[in-house]
Amino acid sequence: MSSSFAIGGELAVGRLGYGTMQLTGPGFFGYPRSQDDAITVLRRAVELGVTLIDTADAYGPFVTDELVRRALHPYRRDLVIATKVGVTRPRAGEWVPVGRPEYLRQQTELSLRTLGLDRIDLLQLHRVDPHVPIEDQVGTLADLRREGKVRHIGLSEVTVAQIEAARAVTPIASVQNLFNLTDRAYAGVVEHAEREGIAFIPWYPLAGTGLPDPDGAVAAIAARHGATVNQLALAWLLRRSPVMLPIPGTSSVAHLEENVAAASIELTDGEFAVLEKLA
Repeated sequence: MSSSFAIGGELAVGRLGYGTMQLTGPGFFGYPRSQDDAITVLRRAVELGVTLIDTADAYGPFVTDELVRRALHPYRRDLVIATKVGVTRPRAGEWVPVGRPEYLRQQTELSLRTLGLDRIDLLQLHRVDPHVPIEDQVGTLADLRREGKVRHIGLSEVTVAQIEAARAVTPIASVQNLFNLTDRAYAGVVEHAEREGIAFIPWYPLAGTGLPDPDGAVAAIAARHGATVNQLALAWLLRRSPVMLPIPGTSSVAHLEENVAAASIELTDGEFAVLEKLA
């Protein structure tokens, strides 16, 4: 199992990244109680070898972008910063897609400034706005790429049909959809991404706690590896497809270290089959 993947065929990252959403305040809105602790987590992630950091203008909003810059700028040459635009947060608990071209351009410019970047390595459309043709939304990101402000373009929470509609406009390097051990509604998208060499970045990858385990098989696998069930959930994702790039998030250094250690778990064929049956 390869430990790395080349986004867009040329941007190499370690396959286990770090997602920043949990660094924001209560309800993923506003600043965390301790910005210093958040910065410590980000720096520890890089110390542990994480080379893919996932953020978004909507996290906070703009809180995690600022924390990433404060913690990690100037960025290491091998560190890839992926961010997202296309969602607005009018208040805590609300996530509203906004795909108007002028808004996507405005938010990308703000992200560049907040992150301290001249070019965003991976810019993803956070959600497809149903009121704006997807060609116009992706076309705006393609324009920004031609202007040298974006290196690669991705999508989030999309179907295969939407991926192909977007690819008719510009190359798509990544897809970020909900996917984990217990929620595999987008399995067809995973398979499509693998066929096309597109990175699949599963959000909410840690859906391990509370798995059904009537015969104790999952607990036995965890015991054999000296691992937690959440670590098995990450190991299963990494084994599930070579294009899979999980980005587990946490605001705890101890939990971060536990997540990163999951990359070293090598499931046997039999263990993978047991986990594969869970739903």
